[in-house]
Amino acid sequence: MVCVAVSAAAQVTVKPYGFVRNYFNLDTRKTYTVIGGEYNMIPYDEKMESGVDVNDVAHAQLQALTTRIGLNLEGPELLGMQSSGKIEADFGGFGTNNTVLRIRQAYVKLSSASESWNGELLVGQTWHPLSGDIMPEVLGMAAGAPFRPHSRTPQVRAIQYFGSIGYTAALLYQLQYMNNGPVWDATKNDYVSSNSTDFALNALVPEAFLGFNFKKGPWYAQLGADVQMLRPRTHAKVAGTTKKVDETVTSFTPTLYAQYVGGMWSVKFRTLLAQNTSHLNQLCGYAVTGVNADGSWNYAPIRNTISYLNIAYGKKVRCNLFLGYMKNLGAGEDLYDFGTGNYRIYMKGGTNFTNLNSIYRIAPSISYNVKAFNIGLEYEWTACTYGDIATDGSIKNNDNLHQVANHRICALVKYNF
Repeated sequence: MVCVAVSAAAQVTVKPYGFVRNYFNLDTRKTYTVIGGEYNMIPYDEKMESGVDVNDVAHAQLQALTTRIGLNLEGPELLGMQSSGKIEADFGGFGTNNTVLRIRQAYVKLSSASESWNGELLVGQTWHPLSGDIMPEVLGMAAGAPFRPHSRTPQVRAIQYFGSIGYTAALLYQLQYMNNGPVWDATKNDYVSSNSTDFALNALVPEAFLGFNFKKGPWYAQLGADVQMLRPRTHAKVAGTTKKVDETVTSFTPTLYAQYVGGMWSVKFRTLLAQNTSHLNQLCGYAVTGVNADGSWNYAPIRNTISYLNIAYGKKVRCNLFLGYMKNLGAGEDLYDFGTGNYRIYMKGGTNFTNLNSIYRIAPSISYNVKAFNIGLEYEWTACTYGDIATDGSIKNNDNLHQVANHRICALVKYNF
């Protein structure tokens, strides 16, 4: 057994890679962040206490989180195709008292460029097809989120090309990036908003993506759609008793992506009509629209239009501009009122952003790149409009509609190997 393993291992080429990355961040307002504050999403709404907005607080930090290490594996031919794999991790997970190593990617892949099969078959954890491994060139670690879908997840994915035309098809399961939903809290004797993989995994049906691709020279484009089913609750509390319920919510998210990467230029654009994409680190979810006699709930996904444009130019000195926009369109039907405007909306960030109307972001940056060394400076302006929730989950256009903004300065020092 050992000899066979050694013999097989001898046929695999291992190429290590990675980087040491340090960030300095300065924010003018309290913002919703993850991974120690480096992964910046949006500023919180005003929170007034005795006439003082307690979220109007500046914050600065320097951290080396997300320093990364990976292994690219190249193996022998199998079934006439080239075998390969990847293992990738970084210091971006959090334990009780310290930062811990987390898995980013771990997959095996068979690929071929022959006339009979020009494509690849991948099994394992890697970027969600809506994320892609082609991303905006922003310096901030959020890589364009919440405007760019951001998720790495276990999947089975096939890509095939017929000349310049091809397709991408994938079945996906959740792990690190998950949806929000109702979880029973015995201390409150009620359901609270929380993140869990159970909402997707209990539905049994995997998330599915299908996209049609065009690739020629510096041009690449994709028109696709993602379908996801959740089972928010398996049991309900009715008059002090527990009953089994059968309830699901299905979302459909079409997308268009296009890019030009040639010479000194890079232009990338994506737009989505997003439904319940909280598992993609977007501020989009679903809501309860009805309560039935058997204790089950009806749901509808909240719809959002989400887009970004990224333009970069240069090589050693590279200039970049990122523009992002998101608008809450509501559920398209009335939500169920649990009492005096108490709507149950489940989304990224829990109940903090159920009254979010829109988000704007402008983020110019400049970087200096020489050999293995990168330094850069980025300014990021993110503005959100908040207001009162309408009966369909959209936001009312009244006098309470207001804007809050955060100004972030991000400085990067990175050494690649």
